Amino acid sequence: MEEVDVEPTTTPIPGFDSNQKHLGFVWGPGDILVYETIYKASGGSAGGCPFVHEVRKDEDIYSPILRKLFNESHHIFVGLQRIREDLPSKNKKPQFVSISKNYRSVIRACMEELQQVAVSTQDAALATQYGNQVSILLAVELIWNLCEVLFIDAAPAGSLVLHLLDWVRLHKADVDEKAREVLASESPAEHQAYWDVVISYVLQGRMDEARQVLVKQATLQPAARAMFKLLDNLLMKMPIFNPGETQTLTEFDVKWRHWREEVDRCLQDQSFASNPHLEDICKILVGDEDVLLEHKELLSTWYHFLVTRLLFSHPTVKPTELHYYAQSSMHMFLDTRSVPEPLDSILLAAFEFDIHQVIKDCSIALNNWWFVGHLTDLLDHCKLLQSHNLHFGSNLREFLLLEYASGLFTHHSLWQLAVDYFDHCPEFGRVYLELQIERVPLDTERKALKVIRICEQRQMTEQVRSICKIMAKKALRNNRLGSALSWSIRAKDAAFATLISERFLQDYCAKGTFSDLDLIDNLGPAMLLSDRLTFLGKYREFHRLYGEKRFSDAAKLLLSLMTAKIAPRSFWMTLLTDALPLLEQKEVIFSADQTHELMFCLEELTSEKSVPNPDRPMQDEDIETTKIELLRLALARNLAMAIVKEGTVEV
Repeated sequence: MEEVDVEPTTTPIPGFDSNQKHLGFVWGPGDILVYETIYKASGGSAGGCPFVHEVRKDEDIYSPILRKLFNESHHIFVGLQRIREDLPSKNKKPQFVSISKNYRSVIRACMEELQQVAVSTQDAALATQYGNQVSILLAVELIWNLCEVLFIDAAPAGSLVLHLLDWVRLHKADVDEKAREVLASESPAEHQAYWDVVISYVLQGRMDEARQVLVKQATLQPAARAMFKLLDNLLMKMPIFNPGETQTLTEFDVKWRHWREEVDRCLQDQSFASNPHLEDICKILVGDEDVLLEHKELLSTWYHFLVTRLLFSHPTVKPTELHYYAQSSMHMFLDTRSVPEPLDSILLAAFEFDIHQVIKDCSIALNNWWFVGHLTDLLDHCKLLQSHNLHFGSNLREFLLLEYASGLFTHHSLWQLAVDYFDHCPEFGRVYLELQIERVPLDTERKALKVIRICEQRQMTEQVRSICKIMAKKALRNNRLGSALSWSIRAKDAAFATLISERFLQDYCAKGTFSDLDLIDNLGPAMLLSDRLTFLGKYREFHRLYGEKRFSDAAKLLLSLMTAKIAPRSFWMTLLTDALPLLEQKEVIFSADQTHELMFCLEELTSEKSVPNPDRPMQDEDIETTKIELLRLALARNLAMAIVKEGTVEV
């Protein structure tokens, strides 16, 4: 959840006493928390624990199928950011169109998988949920495809209608299914949906398919063969602009007008009067709007009506003229009493070339930021959003990407994708990443190391230290001292390293052995982080020297730990006790001076303990006294032997 610097707003609950209960709201990147606040009449807070409710969550990021959409689109997004800025726009346009198609193919793949799952599942609620997600993805792909045609590919006059036809055909695929059903029947020409198929093909400008289906009817009516032949000829001769040919737009327009006049003459001559279906097709070819509107069920949408109207009446329409035909087509097609759906408003805004309105309406209508974030990023790379900056610092592209990436950070694995989105937001991306990365739940050390690697790659030293401290405390709570020490060293946290070193020493005093020897033996320069850690490392080195029977080196190190005040005073008795075996050796290991130093340390320690501690058990006091007596005896014997040895050497 996002942190708030002020008290969240409270709103009275209708039906409740406003002096008693309120609702507070806290917004997070993926959900809203609603909580009840209870007040006394006097204004002070009352007792009791109010409930916290999670009111809404972006469920899409928890869908396994839609997670593929987020993962795949992330790869496309990163690839888009690598396109060189210094390339001329005309060289980048094919790349941008290709990237747009890649985004759409990912959407379509997820949509098809959702459809399959919706059909196969036995759970009605789940089927409904998947069905709703399919509907949303259908609308998203429809909008994206139109934006690709109008903004990214920026099809010119002539090619524009062809692109819009492809757009309609892609999203009105039920014609082919119906055609297969008709043609698979025993007598296709007598099938009840036969003429619907023919007219649907004509409405989509698919003249070759329409002619193939018409042949079935012509064979059944030999007397009307001439009439069918005439219509077949008109369909075959209909000019279609081909941008790859040398023909200019003006030449195409002249050719199209000649064909249109020929179709019009056939109507005037009533060549198809005896067959109302053929006459309707002929009227469609001349763009008769009344006849087109009679086939609303076959067109199904106002934008299909728009494209069909342009095909047969204005095939050379310019992009700048689209908004007029789009507005009039929507008003003609939709019932005057009906309110346009959000999808209608979005598509109309696209036809009006109002990019910002498209983005705004999509942000309101759709349930997450995936679509608007990626589309805006692509449009921004196409230099189509340069004039639009927000009043609160960031530009539109960055704002939407930051919102989308913040939502991803609420997911247990998708947060890793969000890092790249923040990286490509130059103004506020770093700040957002620093705030969000600290909120990633550090469930395992592997995950913590992954987060640290991300931070280290971006020189986020404060976040690295914070994460290491968290992991160190977590390991200490679980009594994993080695791991805790390792994390505290990585965090360069001297205070915590001191605390853990104390725990190591306490464990040694209790058990007589060290845990995590590999770590302590290989501290290296890290032991200089704190005095206590230095002592721990050196004390372990003393044990290693003693184990290797390097008694002289071990004795020097032990003495230096006490005389240099590296060892904590509370540990001196343990060190002096460790000296006992060296003092008991047949060979003199401590010199006379060293023995004097040890005696001085012992006396300094015993003088501090001369005052009895009433809380200490009598048995512990007796053991301590016995240790001191043994040490004094061993030190005295060693001093005598050392003096004799040193005197003998001098002689």
